[in-house]
Amino acid sequence: MLTVAPDIEVLARFGRALADPLRCRVLLALRDAPRYPADLAEALDVSRTRLSNHLACLRDCGLVVAVPDGRRTRYELADDRLGHALDDLRSAVVAVETDRTCADADAKGCCRP
Repeated sequence: MLTVAPDIEVLARFGRALADPLRCRVLLALRDAPRYPADLAEALDVSRTRLSNHLACLRDCGLVVAVPDGRRTRYELADDRLGHALDDLRSAVVAVETDRTCADADAKGCCRP
């Protein structure tokens, strides 16, 4: 049974999904159109095994769904509004210090992949 998660949990799940660059790439690819895993792995130039692990994470986070399609399974965003949210996040202005790298920030406990 599906339930609606509380606001904080929704944000935490979204953050967890976005914490990995490959998961970000998967979400952006699915924003454009539903995809089959083999096609998605090829488009993102990753192994099917690696992609499968990330798709499982995205399913667990509630951001993508697996849709049976005959003998295959197609993946798509769980809600069309996620595509708009991804677009909004990409266009948001983020202030960063240009002389610091993510590795420098990671030493202080932020910017972890």
